[in-house]
Amino acid sequence: MAFEYIKALHIIFIVTWFAGLFYIVRLFIYQAEAWQKPENERKILVPQLNLMANRLWYIITWPSAILTLVFGFWVLSYRWGYLQQGFMHAKLGFVFLLYIYHFYCQKIYTDLQNGNSKLTSTQLRIWNEVATVLLFAIVFLIVLKSLISVVWGIVGIFVLGITMMLGIKFYKKIREKNQG
Repeated sequence: MAFEYIKALHIIFIVTWFAGLFYIVRLFIYQAEAWQKPENERKILVPQLNLMANRLWYIITWPSAILTLVFGFWVLSYRWGYLQQGFMHAKLGFVFLLYIYHFYCQKIYTDLQNGNSKLTSTQLRIWNEVATVLLFAIVFLIVLKSLISVVWGIVGIFVLGITMMLGIKFYKKIREKNQG
């Protein structure tokens, strides 16, 4: 019975972590765009977006990332045999990449909070899709528990990535057309 509660908490914190990751990068996009606004708008937008990003990052996203890790190890302690299987190695590899993604988001967060917008809003839109690709990979690996599926999953990830890049380019053209 305890296993089911621990697994449920692990899943809940995965969901809140991803929600935080998806939304923080959206805020990064707004922050980067706010720096391009006229002075009077920038004075209002930047502090408000910084506050929103701060609350999201430190109240939801970071705690969820830590609790996901804690409950993940706890779940794994009930299923040590999974560590002998290739799908779990691949899944943990993608989870490792997700934490690297999270730490890079920390760098972007810190830069933006300090007024350094190094990435454009288009680059941040592309960056936002990296978490989506990782989510797909992790979920399919844990649900299907098969390395054969990993091959098809990698093909699917590339197709998904290409589709998202085309969507971003299409959206950018629509935005430019509507602004011009």
